[in-house]
This record gives sequence, C-alpha cells and structure tokens, in this order.
Amino acid sequence: MPTQPGTAGVAPLSRRGAHVVLADDDVLMREGLASLLDRSGFEVVGQAGNSVELLALARSARPELAIIDIRMPPGHSVEGLEAARVIREELPGTAILVLSAHAEVNEAMDLLAGGERLGYLLKSRVTDMAEFIRTVERIIAGGSVVDTSLVQELVKARRRRDPLDVLSPREREVLALMAEGASNAGIAERIFVTEGTVEKHVRSILTKLDLPESGTDHRRVLAVLRFLEAR
Repeated sequence: MPTQPGTAGVAPLSRRGAHVVLADDDVLMREGLASLLDRSGFEVVGQAGNSVELLALARSARPELAIIDIRMPPGHSVEGLEAARVIREELPGTAILVLSAHAEVNEAMDLLAGGERLGYLLKSRVTDMAEFIRTVERIIAGGSVVDTSLVQELVKARRRRDPLDVLSPREREVLALMAEGASNAGIAERIFVTEGTVEKHVRSILTKLDLPESGTDHRRVLAVLRFLEAR
C-alpha cells in the first residue's frame, strides 16, 4: 500500500507514546538509546545509572518497558538483573529488556523463566537500529526475545554430555548417598537392599565412570567428586 502524504516516519499506533525507562551506567550508550527510541515514537520518561535509581524511577513512572544493563554499579555484577526481578514482581505490567555485553546463559535463563514480555539482547545487536526497534516492539506487544548468540550457547550446553548419564537411576541414588558420606551398610539401610547389592552397585558405578584402580587415588572419592562436579 502506498504511503499516504504526511505519514512517513510516524511510529505505528502499537508503540507510539509507549513509556520507557533506561538503566545503564554508560552515559553514551544510554543517551544513544534514548535518542533512537525518541525518534522511533517511544517516550523515554527517565534514565538511571544504577539499580537504586532504576527501581525508584520504575516505581514512579510505571513504564510499559524497562531497558536494563545487567552489570551496573556498585559491583558491576548482576545488579541490573536483580533490579529486573524486583520490577517483574512489583510491576508485572512492565515489559523488560535486559542488555548484556556477553552471552551469559545462567543469568539469561533465570530471567527468561519469568514468563512473557521479556527479552535478552547483546549490546552488539543494538548497532542494528531497525532490528533493535523491532525487538522492543515485540516485547511490548507481549512477546519474548532471546539473542541468537544465547541460543547457540544453550545448544552447546545441552550437547555437553553429563558424565552421570551412563548411570542407572538406582546407581545415581547410591552415588548421591556416597556423596553424603554413607557407608555401604548405611546405603543398604537407606534404600532397603542388602549390603551385597550395594557393593555391586558401587562396582558398577566405578566401572561406568571409568575409574580404574589406583595406588594413590581412592576410587570412591573420585566418584563422589564426579557427582559433585555434575550437579
């Protein structure tokens, strides 16, 4: 359909005037996003440089969207993510887009488990302005957006074989009790089998985990270490 006179550059009604707050300690990044959003039809109602300022701003403005950097002062750890959790709990109507310099799987999954109207985007993607605005639109409209780099990291993580996959459910149970420090007799009492049966399970565990007999390392201890590493 041809563009009607006077409509070029006007933001669609779906996003025109939507209130947005920005939180990033990088002033240049923050101002750049504010300018882009303003030109695209959003209304940036406030900016924050740390999580405390962000929470005060969000509670006051009650925006449709909060764009938050994961790492902010004072610790540059996960202050932004923690603030996002508070906003999600107190202001469920506020959509959240988290920005990160790197694909951090654990942090992202913790956030995205919270439901719809959530997004996780690498800062490097913001250079594609048109795609960034489309992402913002989708999140405000009720969708969830996950950066493709994060998806690739998740796929890699799933491909990593769990060293305990070779064990049966019963063998996993026995190994878990070994990790608690239980003896064979104690394990037998806990799972209601004979001590001889437990010994068979232990031998099978050590064999499946490829723990050959050694004059220096205790195989049972090594098995427990494998269990703890896999948790």
